[in-house]
Amino acid sequence: MVTETLQNSYDVVVIGGGAAGLNGALMLARSRRSVLVVDAGQPRNAPAAGVHGLLGREGMAPGDLLARGRDEVRGYGGQVVAGTVESAARHDAGFVVTLADGSRVRARRLLVTTGLVDELPEVPGLRERWGREVVHCPYCHGYEVRDQAIGVLATGPMSVHQALMFAQLSDDVVYFVHESPAPTGEAAERLAALHIPVLAGTVTAAEVADDRLVGLRLADGTLVRRDAIAVATRMVARAGFLGDLGLRPVPHPSGFGEHLPVDELGRAEVPGVWAAGNVTDLTAQVGAAAAAGALAGAQLNADLIEERVREAVAARADGFSAADEARVAERVLGDRRHGLAG
Repeated sequence: MVTETLQNSYDVVVIGGGAAGLNGALMLARSRRSVLVVDAGQPRNAPAAGVHGLLGREGMAPGDLLARGRDEVRGYGGQVVAGTVESAARHDAGFVVTLADGSRVRARRLLVTTGLVDELPEVPGLRERWGREVVHCPYCHGYEVRDQAIGVLATGPMSVHQALMFAQLSDDVVYFVHESPAPTGEAAERLAALHIPVLAGTVTAAEVADDRLVGLRLADGTLVRRDAIAVATRMVARAGFLGDLGLRPVPHPSGFGEHLPVDELGRAEVPGVWAAGNVTDLTAQVGAAAAAGALAGAQLNADLIEERVREAVAARADGFSAADEARVAERVLGDRRHGLAG
């Protein structure tokens, strides 16, 4: 719930307070834009002990990284509030954003950085160990399960590739067919070449003892002991609140989830809306998400500059006097002093 006083309008409202959203907001705040970050507090990597593959912040707790980012945005005059966006709708030349507590703010532009939801197979016990012994990315968590007994729970065509990658980290990898088709042809040959056994049978549970995964139980009662499980999730963008704008997640070309499409600069199909991070790039790690947020923030600032120049040129062509121009200049300087430059 929002407890801070909100302004009536902002240059940019950033929806989502993860690495992408905060880095985008940082770029905008440093460009003297009025910016609001609305953070629902549901980061995808919350269960993880640390962030990995991020130079200079290797192993840092996800919560600590975001707390530092929030402080940095606020240090440049940006506003970061806890809350959930319920809807975003077109209003005049901009947008009106409605939060779950009924608060409403206007925005000239939107940056959507709400991330995604990992949908796991319906196997009892699996979700409870997510981010601990149940992992998905060899680059995010692979080193932490190195040399352990690893099981790869098949969920689709990418699971064979996943097994090959985890075989780089351990000599003890087992492939569980579960409810997927058994690998055939080249896929089966590649698994066999790396000595990865393929086990048929439906997995009925992830077994836990003393707060630790011990293995996967098959339908015939067999317990296959494993220290860690790798599973390719179905990744779905958090973007339902954009429906009033006509923006909806679409199937990702890879076939393993849904994302919000954007162009190479982060622009969505609706003018004035940008997106960055996992909401559009399902496989982006923290560093890539932050970089995409920075790019989107810079492009948003450039777009607002172009709008201002167009308006100024049009006003000059309409015959603004020197006195009119002086008044506009004074207004802009006054806006800057109050953090409202546009």
